[in-house]
Amino acid sequence: MKQKKMIIAAAASMLMTATAQAAPFGGSADVSYAADLWASMTAAGYTGKGATMSAPYTGTHPHGAILDTIDTRLKVGDNDGLLIIKRNYGGEGVSKTAVANDPEKYLKAVTVMYKRKGYDPEIKDWFWVKYAPDGTPMKNPKGMSLAGRVGKGMGQGCVACHKAAPGGDMVFNHDRYAK
Repeated sequence: MKQKKMIIAAAASMLMTATAQAAPFGGSADVSYAADLWASMTAAGYTGKGATMSAPYTGTHPHGAILDTIDTRLKVGDNDGLLIIKRNYGGEGVSKTAVANDPEKYLKAVTVMYKRKGYDPEIKDWFWVKYAPDGTPMKNPKGMSLAGRVGKGMGQGCVACHKAAPGGDMVFNHDRYAK
């Protein structure tokens, strides 16, 4: 019986590892592109100390208690694409006023959607990434970097959630990118 349990545990572990490795996101190419994207955002003044901000507003799960969103265009390499940056703020004492006065103190993550021409038509060519405040792609509990087609074909994650956005463009705050 003990040997049977060990075999089942080993099989479950291999299945979880295979599933994690087969995920359509978080690979070295995704992490490398995420680094290029962060560098371009920093050069444009969208990240780092003194970054361009919008007015902070009350957020929703999974992004944060307080958010600020920038919607613009950005060139990364040869791609000139739409860019949506959502800064996620939290922590003790967080409020819209506190974030407006000291954003770096409350910044927990920077979530990004970036339109890469020809990247993946099934997901409207969006590249997703969730960064730590220092620009490092964050990881899920399985250790996979949250960059690329995050949650594609899965029950949770960026793609899984954004499929429900109205307008067919995978963006919740508007549908102007649908066409």
